[in-house]
Amino acid sequence: MAKRSDFVEFVAGQMAFVDGLRIRPMFGGYGIYQDDCMFALIADDRLYFKADAATRTEFEARGLGPFSYVARGKSVTLQYFEAPPDVFEEQEAMRTWVRMAHETALKASRGGRRQA
Repeated sequence: MAKRSDFVEFVAGQMAFVDGLRIRPMFGGYGIYQDDCMFALIADDRLYFKADAATRTEFEARGLGPFSYVARGKSVTLQYFEAPPDVFEEQEAMRTWVRMAHETALKASRGGRRQA
């Protein structure tokens, strides 16, 4: 197994407060999970958080763009937006953005299921 980059290890340390934190290699990057819920990803040593229509304005207001890649000659954009720089400087900022991304990911995973 390939060694994780210093950036991935740094993010893992910054998110050590997350119970059930898992960082799994996927498609040349890494998925970041709390238990089985993916709430962030790392690609090209950049951290991206899960977003939706309600939270994307928080990212866009800070000039942060979505994660995108090219597949079969077409650009694909995912609902993950680049993390604001302050998450790497302030632990409380990391907690806030992780919480928001995790709640967004949980909401998305329940989206197709009916609540009783």
